[in-house]
Amino acid sequence: MSVMLRAAAVGCAVTLCAAGCGGGGAKAAPSVVDVVVAPVQVRDVPIVVEWAAQTSGANDVEIRARVKGFLTQKAYKEGTLVRRGELLFQIDPQEYQSAVAQARATLSQAQAGLSKANTDVARLRPLAERNAVSRQDLDHAVAAEQGAEGQVAAARAAMKTAQLNLDYAKITSPITGLAGVAQADVGSLVGSPGPTLLTVVSQVDTIKVKFRISEQEYLVLRRALGDSAPRAARREGRLELVLADGSVFDHKGTVVTVDRNIDPATGTLGIEALFPNPTGFLRPGQFGRVRAPVTTRTNAILVPQRAVREMQGTFSVGVLKPDSTIEVRPVKAGARVGSDWVVDSGLVAGTVIVVEGMQKVRPGVKVRATRAAATADTTPASQVSDTSTRH
Repeated sequence: MSVMLRAAAVGCAVTLCAAGCGGGGAKAAPSVVDVVVAPVQVRDVPIVVEWAAQTSGANDVEIRARVKGFLTQKAYKEGTLVRRGELLFQIDPQEYQSAVAQARATLSQAQAGLSKANTDVARLRPLAERNAVSRQDLDHAVAAEQGAEGQVAAARAAMKTAQLNLDYAKITSPITGLAGVAQADVGSLVGSPGPTLLTVVSQVDTIKVKFRISEQEYLVLRRALGDSAPRAARREGRLELVLADGSVFDHKGTVVTVDRNIDPATGTLGIEALFPNPTGFLRPGQFGRVRAPVTTRTNAILVPQRAVREMQGTFSVGVLKPDSTIEVRPVKAGARVGSDWVVDSGLVAGTVIVVEGMQKVRPGVKVRATRAAATADTTPASQVSDTSTRH
């Protein structure tokens, strides 16, 4: 009897288990996912490239002590604007004042000797014509006159050198610009053993911006622009300067120098541009990015950046199919254009893509699509170069 009861209990358990398993096999139909879609945009886009850059003065002039001596005065305030010809430093002039006085005395002595020699020649020449004195006496007088002329010339040159050294003791600014921190203090011995750096004065009403482009970028630009490349590079007001805080400098710049060769160590080409800086806002040594339009991409395919899914360096978008399902399609993303992305391959004009709700869909799942409001972004396409500034 107990055996029969046990068998009946096992049978019931098996029946219940089978019923439970059978109930789980009936899957509910997937629900429809709401997404926002929009057709890809097609328009001409100016391609803008950015390069890392650093500023310097239009002229950065090193101020050096050209004569030896002790500094007796620092006449300017560091970090302020100095005018051309304004006194910056004074070296003790006493030694050079004495040298000028000595050179002046030597010159006077030489001039006196020349005057005597001139008088002797003037006196002996008519006497020699009358044979009152020998021809040899006249020749000696003429030779002495020529020697005196040479002594005067040498004394005059020594006088000029002494005066130059005295003038060098007073160090003035050769340009108008910002004067940097002094590299020597009052009382320091300067000018020995060579010209001592005292400070640097930078012209800042115009700022020079240096940047480098890669060899590949140079080749692309050269092929795109052809023979007009040198003229196009130097076209006035084509460059923008993006500052460290992301703001764009008010004035546009112009390329003034393109290096003659590709640097074999870095594979880059050096370029210099000038930017007007009338208010002195920019200072030498700042870092930023130079932005330049290089070409125009015609009939470019653009999609919103939020519609692009990036994973491990690959990009994909959700494409709406005619049966209201989604295809995850890989694409090749190019330059950024404001809030959009240029797609180099993978999409064609007329393709409708998911712009919102992509994280909720799976391939083959039915969706309920709502059209996004149309927007027009005319921002130029921007590419950031990976070249760095080197000086």
